[in-house]
Amino acid sequence: MEALELAVGLLFLALVFWDVFETIVVPRPTPGRFRLSRYLVRSAWRGARATVGAEVGATRDRLLGLFAPAATVLLLVAWLAGLVLAYGLILFALRAELQPAPGDLGTALYFAASSILTLGFGDIVAIGSPARIVVVAAAASGLGIVALVVTFLFSLFGSYQRREVSVVTLQAKAGVPPSAVVLLEALARMDLVARLPEFFGDWERWAAEVLDSHVAYPLLGYFRSSHDNLSWISALGTVLDAASLVLTTILDVPRGQAELMKGVGSHLVEDITSLGFRSGGSVGIDRPAFDSVYVRLLDAGYRLVPTDEAWDDFSAARATYAPGLEAMANYWAVPSPSWFGGSEPLRSPTHRQSDEAEASSDDRGSQAT
Repeated sequence: MEALELAVGLLFLALVFWDVFETIVVPRPTPGRFRLSRYLVRSAWRGARATVGAEVGATRDRLLGLFAPAATVLLLVAWLAGLVLAYGLILFALRAELQPAPGDLGTALYFAASSILTLGFGDIVAIGSPARIVVVAAAASGLGIVALVVTFLFSLFGSYQRREVSVVTLQAKAGVPPSAVVLLEALARMDLVARLPEFFGDWERWAAEVLDSHVAYPLLGYFRSSHDNLSWISALGTVLDAASLVLTTILDVPRGQAELMKGVGSHLVEDITSLGFRSGGSVGIDRPAFDSVYVRLLDAGYRLVPTDEAWDDFSAARATYAPGLEAMANYWAVPSPSWFGGSEPLRSPTHRQSDEAEASSDDRGSQAT
């Protein structure tokens, strides 16, 4: 019986150490069959989504926004509980080397918990060498896991903040929710079309960093934007749509950087969805919607490829990433990539004043007639 308890305790201990090592220490995708955290986080996410329901609203977003930080704390609690169970079984198997000897498993678990949390009440003392080694290892394990989780949390926050800076600043050009057509209209209005290659270069680097961090630490995907109607997924979709329009529809704009951005962005979508973060299907863009955007781009001053040719090329280009983006947005319950956009992008006081002056002039002209 003691051999069985020892074997089960060592097995639990190995599972916890393996999970902590793969989740925090190894900065790359890892197999999930023996990963306790993978099942815990995904099951908790399904429960959280079922609890808040499907209705869209600020309260729902606020509650889901608590999930990622809470999941990190949940992982710490689960790992500590796993250590308590593992060391409790091992110490119960070595109870002859404890003074007084635990009369049941519950007492051994209590001694394991006090050792892991370094409480040191002294009501139970290890008198044999194997038991002393186990107690010291338990104390070191508890302190080590707490330190690793705290460091992990700061690393997650750092990656999250770097991700969100570009997402938030995009709304100044692309509106809320962000849209490729609003973005391109705004750049044409502000005479910034020549800076599109620089813009795509910045987002290529953003996509590469998000790819590296979110594949290595998938918990980052659960961190939501602090702003309504914004998400890193919709921002990525907006920039990918803009790059696809430049590659297939818009003339007289350098296409090299747009192609690089689309390649890295599509790779990001493919890798994230391959990890299982997907749900539902894709709505897609129909021809009338594209024709409407085509007219808006003409009105903005762009020179365009003939409509039929542009539609065929654009629909083929968008098919490489749009279904994955929609599936990711459905899984994480965030705004999907927008096509027509929502509100106007942020505009400077000078633009607003000139618009108001024009409107006032129009009003006076209409009154005069």
